[in-house]
Amino acid sequence: MMLRRLTIALAVLAVTFPGEAQTPKEAQKDPQSAYEPRSKPGVGQKFLEKFVGDWQVVKTFFPRNGEPTRTNGRVKQTMVHGGRFLQSDFVFDGPTGETTGQGLIGFEAESGRFTSVWTDSRATRMSFRQSDAPFSGAEIILFGKSLGLDAAGPSKSRTVTRLDDDGRKIIHRQSAIDAENKERPVMELILTKPAKAR
Repeated sequence: MMLRRLTIALAVLAVTFPGEAQTPKEAQKDPQSAYEPRSKPGVGQKFLEKFVGDWQVVKTFFPRNGEPTRTNGRVKQTMVHGGRFLQSDFVFDGPTGETTGQGLIGFEAESGRFTSVWTDSRATRMSFRQSDAPFSGAEIILFGKSLGLDAAGPSKSRTVTRLDDDGRKIIHRQSAIDAENKERPVMELILTKPAKAR
């Protein structure tokens, strides 16, 4: 009878908290896992691993009026937290001095979607983006998300990131989305591996 109750309890935990089922011994070692199950890197992390390394960056900004402006920079990208997230540390050499930015992106196997957060030395706000469909295996498509009162509002930006030139180039394009769902280019980042790193 006791064994039957234990089996039912474990089955309920496995359904309630999706992820890898744990034995009672493993749960005893890591009691937090009953509330927040561990998850391992998946197919999205395998894709993000291709972005790791030191890259040269050309940033092009497209203003509403006038000519695009270009800024050079560099980025170091590393997998962190046991290969679960890609961290990107940018430095740009602009006309008013050096600016920095940091991105963090992860992938959730359960939903098949990416989530990213961006911070930089230009502003105090954080930028959040998330996929609205499962990963295609070829590119990462993210839409701007709000966490405040306007969280239920429409997405205001779309970014597409893909590898090019046999993995020696990363192309990242961001567009603004207007009320009529039309897109306008805002920014493009072209990341290339330095010749010595190829």
